[in-house]
Amino acid sequence: MSQLLETLMMISFGLSWPISVYKSYKARSAQGKSLVFLLAIWLGYICGISGKILGGNINYVLVIYLINLVVVSLDLILYFRNRALDIQRAKAAAKAANISGVIG
Repeated sequence: MSQLLETLMMISFGLSWPISVYKSYKARSAQGKSLVFLLAIWLGYICGISGKILGGNINYVLVIYLINLVVVSLDLILYFRNRALDIQRAKAAAKAANISGVIG
């Protein structure tokens, strides 16, 4: 019963991550994202997976931990991509402002 409840918790919690990844992909901006939060969640999954393995409690719930870890890792990758895009846009805007300041 405890494994079933843990599975339901992991599925419930994990349902939000694909939505977050989709939004990150579409937004192409890191604004509103917290790197510290993403890293804390990622670390939590690492600890959960390690606890399962070290405790010898390897079962189907471990697969859900691994799936959630992969999805959170994708969100982390998108965070860094989007942060780079934000920096690119900021540089382009600054360059455009300098050019228009010279012309105007």
